[in-house]
Amino acid sequence: MLKNDHKVVERLFKQFEKAKKADDGDTKVEVVGRIIEELAVHTSIEEQVFYPAVREELPEIEDTVLEGLEEHHIAKWTLSELEGMGPGDERFDAKVTVLIESVRHHVEEEEGELFPEVRKALGRKRLGQIGDSMEQAKETAPTRPRPQAPDTPPGNVSTQRRRS
Repeated sequence: MLKNDHKVVERLFKQFEKAKKADDGDTKVEVVGRIIEELAVHTSIEEQVFYPAVREELPEIEDTVLEGLEEHHIAKWTLSELEGMGPGDERFDAKVTVLIESVRHHVEEEEGELFPEVRKALGRKRLGQIGDSMEQAKETAPTRPRPQAPDTPPGNVSTQRRRS
């Protein structure tokens, strides 16, 4: 599921890059709005479910999880800043570009290092349970970045219903 989220966000990044080259402000605004929503939900479910499970069951890779949390923190601040900006803002394109670079780095580390270790250590059944919990968390995950909210349970758990 997390890899699928990564693919969705990567497609949005490519749409933004194409719109940036075409100087298509309307498309950039639409795509950035979708990036904000996708990443807000994704970071939330990782922080509510995936990272806590990994920290509990694989304490030897806690440093990797802590680094991921810091990368999320930076991304959420950037996303919250982008919410108040538009393509007419001098630093809009630059801010989105830096976000894209940061998230691509984060995805590369997760998919190349963290996920293989977790898959090997936890097994199919436990991963399925974590996946089910993440699916459930997605239903109430915030669709807007909350950089000042806690990023670890229990303070980061949302009880609001998402708007579809």
